[in-house]
Amino acid sequence: MSSKLPFSITFRVFYPSAQCRTRVTNTVKQAPSVRSFTTTSRKRAIAAPPIDLSPQDDMPPQNVRNARVVPASPSYFSGRPDFTDNLLNLQALLRRYQTLPTVAPGQAPRVAWRTISQYRLLVGEPVRASKYHQVIEILKRLNQIHPAVMPGDLQEATRIYKRDINPYAVAKRPSVIDEDGRACGIGRRKSSTAKVFLVQGEGQVLINGKNINQIFGRIHDRESALWALKATSRMDKYNVWALVSGGGTTGQAEALTLGTAKALMVHEPDLKPTLRRAGCVTRDPRRVERKKPGKLKARKMPAWVKR
Repeated sequence: MSSKLPFSITFRVFYPSAQCRTRVTNTVKQAPSVRSFTTTSRKRAIAAPPIDLSPQDDMPPQNVRNARVVPASPSYFSGRPDFTDNLLNLQALLRRYQTLPTVAPGQAPRVAWRTISQYRLLVGEPVRASKYHQVIEILKRLNQIHPAVMPGDLQEATRIYKRDINPYAVAKRPSVIDEDGRACGIGRRKSSTAKVFLVQGEGQVLINGKNINQIFGRIHDRESALWALKATSRMDKYNVWALVSGGGTTGQAEALTLGTAKALMVHEPDLKPTLRRAGCVTRDPRRVERKKPGKLKARKMPAWVKR
């Protein structure tokens, strides 16, 4: 079957002569004229209409469904937004006024700061004690700024952390030596309490009416109980009568350390720096952490078993 095309194809072959080839070569060597294609003459396409950002009070927002309330605080979605805002505000104030002249810590104005329980009621959030300690440290540093150059905004910002009491009106009742020459000091450690009576003598020690060797079997506990006298070389100059209760031997021994140091400072107040360097003046607040449900101890988890 023969297929016939509706049009005819003609092949024409052209062989140029020598003169023609020379003329074509010279033409190629000349700089060709390049036609530039530009789009300036055409109207450019617009992907979207321009957005008018100028404020228009008389017109409502265009996308009402997409509108949302933006919180004023960046920490709104955190667990403790008020505390975080307060901490960030104090840190910003500290960075701004840290170059102002300061006074010595002992010469700073006395301020009664809010306790952790009072601050929790103020913000209504379960703030941890370690987190609130950061706030107190910043407040103490800001309080050391010289009162003559204290900025007004700083005083206004720290006012919410102060208690409404006169700190100078609360005076500690001084300990005195009674008519029998005894000085009393009370010390606590964990759940133990020790009431110590110190009087000048030859170095006798009675605890709950018994010898110290009968109360404390460990040498370490005996040294801890009398560490205040040993650190100041007063072992053979005072007699010690003490009443201890609660806790174990370690807590009772360290409670005796604090009580003995307080009673010794009544007799000789000049020994306070020495006792502070020996670690006998500061109350140790550490306690055993309670056991948690689902755990073997305070933090120990049971062994994981695959099957």
